Amino acid sequence: MKKVLNTLMALSIAASLAACGNANTNEAAEENKPAEQTQNVEENTSEKTEDTENNQEATKEENTDAPAETSEANKDLSGTVTVYMPSPKGLNEKYVAAFEEETGVKVDLFEGTTGEILARLEAEKDNPVADVVVLASWSDGLAMKNDGGLESYEAKDSDKLYPEFLDADHQLFGTSASAVGVIYNTTIYESIDADWSDFADEAYNGDIAMPDPEKSGAAKDFLAGYFSENKDDWKTWEDVAANGLTIPGANKAALEAVTTGEKGILLAGVDYNAYKSIDEGEPLAIYYPKSGTVVNPRPAMILKTSKNMDNAKAFVDFLISDKAQELVVDAYLLPGRSDITTDKRTNVGDIPQFKDLDWDYMLENADDIAAKMNSLVK
Repeated sequence: MKKVLNTLMALSIAASLAACGNANTNEAAEENKPAEQTQNVEENTSEKTEDTENNQEATKEENTDAPAETSEANKDLSGTVTVYMPSPKGLNEKYVAAFEEETGVKVDLFEGTTGEILARLEAEKDNPVADVVVLASWSDGLAMKNDGGLESYEAKDSDKLYPEFLDADHQLFGTSASAVGVIYNTTIYESIDADWSDFADEAYNGDIAMPDPEKSGAAKDFLAGYFSENKDDWKTWEDVAANGLTIPGANKAALEAVTTGEKGILLAGVDYNAYKSIDEGEPLAIYYPKSGTVVNPRPAMILKTSKNMDNAKAFVDFLISDKAQELVVDAYLLPGRSDITTDKRTNVGDIPQFKDLDWDYMLENADDIAAKMNSLVK
């Protein structure tokens, strides 16, 4: 009997051990299952990381293969770049801050009207200082090109500029633009839709002004564009001048005369100044006469005499970049790129323009036309 009991006890112990063994095996399997999954995730992540690194390497190789003349993005930049630019002042300061942050290159900035910039360049012609010049007049940029002092450059994203904002030799880059229109004080006139020739009417006698076309590149190009389309039509402007037209000064002074109510109407007023003033609450309105006006690209140019050529090219690249074009829009200017529009002002496609502008004619005659216009008023 005792033997039987011993045998039964042995079998019971063996069964218990087997059960425990199965339980431990199942627990171990459950523990190993997440571990295997984790290992697979880690392996997949590792593969993805390797793929990402490979893609980055491929991108680097592709960028390295890009022509050096189209961008200096792969080159470490340092030092300075000297830039001459017209207003608006606030935009220029933002340009400088963004470019310096992006590249580490210090910008030495000179700001002035187109006339002041050209005068400075003339004074420095025997000892050039500027690396990049931006003007508010496309015709003045063409004059600089004809003098042979500009560097050709395949700027990054220059193919995104409006075709008419880029010359064939890639020396003038219209990275922004302005147009001129009729700006009027809404406390004096509720609404106006007169065309240019209508301002010879007695209703506007003594209440019209114009920026000095010998100081404002935009006003000068407007008059040259008008005569490009309306050859020898001096009677219109002689009649307007005889109707009490005044010339208070360059763009800022001329707009101030209308903002204060000294004059009610500004002819050929630069539009971005008007849009900014309107947003600031000034009693102004602006429109573009139906017969047309001039949309004037503001050319950025690299001088052949630049002592900081790589930095100069990088600055022009920056002016065309998404960041700089956003700053242009915020300043109420027209963006130079055709893929960017603005809701702050009228866009390029909605501005009535003189058709088939002859910039060669304008370049040849702009100075004489501006001088004659002033002579009619003085």
